[in-house]
Amino acid sequence: MAAAQTGTGKTAGFALPMLQRLAPQRGLTPRALILAPTRELAAQVEEAIRAYGKYLPLRSAAIYGGVSIVPQVKALRTGVDVVVATPGRLLDHVQQRTIELSRIEILVLDEADRMLDLGFIADIRRILGLLPAKRQNLLFSATFSDEIRALAGSFLHAPAVIDAATRNAPPDLVAQVAHPVDSGRKRELLAHLITAGDWSQVLVFTRTKHGANRLAQQLARDGIETDVIHGNKSQSRRTRSLADFKRGEMRVLVATDIAARGLDIEELPHVVNFDLPHVPEDYVHRIGRTGRAGSRGEAVSLVSAEDQGLMEGIERLLRRRVERRVIAGFEPSPLGGRRPPELGEHAAPLGRRRETPPRGRSGGQGLAGQRRSKSQRSQVTQSAKQGSRDADALTRWERDPASRMTQHLPGVRKQTESKDMSRGTDGPRAASARQRGPRPRLTGSRSTHNR
Repeated sequence: MAAAQTGTGKTAGFALPMLQRLAPQRGLTPRALILAPTRELAAQVEEAIRAYGKYLPLRSAAIYGGVSIVPQVKALRTGVDVVVATPGRLLDHVQQRTIELSRIEILVLDEADRMLDLGFIADIRRILGLLPAKRQNLLFSATFSDEIRALAGSFLHAPAVIDAATRNAPPDLVAQVAHPVDSGRKRELLAHLITAGDWSQVLVFTRTKHGANRLAQQLARDGIETDVIHGNKSQSRRTRSLADFKRGEMRVLVATDIAARGLDIEELPHVVNFDLPHVPEDYVHRIGRTGRAGSRGEAVSLVSAEDQGLMEGIERLLRRRVERRVIAGFEPSPLGGRRPPELGEHAAPLGRRRETPPRGRSGGQGLAGQRRSKSQRSQVTQSAKQGSRDADALTRWERDPASRMTQHLPGVRKQTESKDMSRGTDGPRAASARQRGPRPRLTGSRSTHNR
C-alpha cells in the first residue's frame, strides 16, 4: 500500500518496476492488470504505460465502457501483456469470454480508496475471485481512510505500507484560499475572478451534473468559453472536451468529481471548488489537479454560509486553516444570504432577485397579492368552467318550466345523468325530482336509465 501526494508520480512508481519485471518474456494472455475508477484515468494510465514501454516488446490495452467493445476484443485477441480497465467493462469481457485472467501476476488498484468504496467493492471481489491466488497486489492513492485500510487488509497478506507524505496532505505547491460569498452570488463572483484575473485555464468542480450544466451555460452567456464533462456525457464527448481543455482551446472546464481522480493536466494554474465536496478526501483529489510535477497552482473555494460545516471538515482533515479572503463588492451578508423570518416566508435571499411567490398564497401581500389572486381565479380549468355553466343552467331549468327543453341543457343532460348513475339517487337532478314529485312513467323501448 502506497500513499503519496497528488502529482508526485504514483503511476511511474508502479509502472516502471512492473514493465521491468514483465520485459524478459512476452505472452499472449495478460500478466498484469491495472484497475482504475474512471474511464479517463484508465485511458491516461494506459497511455503512460505505452510511453514508458516504448522500446520494450510489450503490448498494453485500455478497457473501459462508453465506447464500442469490438476494438477492445480485437486488441485482446492479438495478445496483450498489460490491461488497464474499469471494473464494469472488464466483467463484460469476462462474461463474453474475451479475456483470460488466470495468468495475472500483478494486480494494481489505482486510486484504491475509490475503487474499494461501496460503489466498487462488489465488482472488485468478483474480479479477485477470477485471479490466481499467488500474485502481487499493489494499492496506490493520495488518501487512505482507516476504513479503506481495514478493508484492504482482508485480501492483502502482510502488506508493506509506504507513506511518502503526511496522510491526506495536499500538494505543497498549491496555494489554497477560500472566498466567503452568498450562495446566490457564487456564479457572479466566479465570472469576476476569471475575467478580472485574466485566468486562461480553469477547472471548476460542482457537486451535481445538473449544477455543472447550469453553471456552464451561465458562464457561456457571460462570454467565457466553457465546456462541461460528467457521467451523462458520452465517452467521445468527454474525451474531446478534455483534450480541448488540455490544449488550451477551452478556457473553463466545469466537471463533477469524475475529473478529480488522477487526471494529469499539465501546468493547470487554477482549480475552483464552486461546490465543496461532501467527502473531505475528495477536496484533496480536486485541488491535486494543479501544482503537479513541480509547477505551482492555486485552489480557490467559494464558501457560502451553508458550506461552513463542509469547510470545517476539510480543515480538520488537512490539519490547517484555509485562508479566508473577501472580494470587494461580494461581501457576504450577515445572515449568509437568508432573510429573517419576520420578513415573510417568500422573501428572497439577500443579493438575489426577488421571485414571484407561489400561486395560491396571495394573502397579506397588498394590492399586488390581490391582483395575483384575481389572475389565479380567472385561470381556472376548463372542467371547472363547464361545471359552473352547468350549475347555472340547472338553476334556470328548475325555476323556469319553459326552459326545460333538453336542447337548452346539453351539458346538464350529459353531466348530471352520469353523476346520478354513479351516485345512486343523491345527484342534483335526483334532488330536483324529489321536489317536483314523481314523474309519469315513459312508454317506449328506451328507459329513463338508458336515456
